[in-house]
Amino acid sequence: VQLQASGGGLVQAGGSLRLSCVASGRTFSSSAMGWFRQAPGRERAFVSAIGGAGDYRVFADSVKGRFTISRDNARTAVLLQMNSLKPEDTAVYYCAARKLTAFPSRNTYEYDYWGQGTLVTVSS
Repeated sequence: VQLQASGGGLVQAGGSLRLSCVASGRTFSSSAMGWFRQAPGRERAFVSAIGGAGDYRVFADSVKGRFTISRDNARTAVLLQMNSLKPEDTAVYYCAARKLTAFPSRNTYEYDYWGQGTLVTVSS
């Protein structure tokens, strides 16, 4: 089982990036998936998650209104569209998947699979 995150990079404040997380090794079409981020010296924090059916989405307050999350038609990938980026969004972003439930969670310990992370740097 592998989650491959991509799409990170360097962007100026106010810019946009789209992160992608592609799953392989098993199907996640009915599993909740999420994005978390970890800034230097800080704990990993919840960003957004989407339910297995793609119809339930949750966001951290810090990104609400700026980030959107979606799943592709085959539900093998989850996308995080990040708009109006701020320097405080700088972090390594990780995608994660839950194994046996379609219900999205804000808690890192409830996710069973993790991607390797992709670095997002927002310059001021």
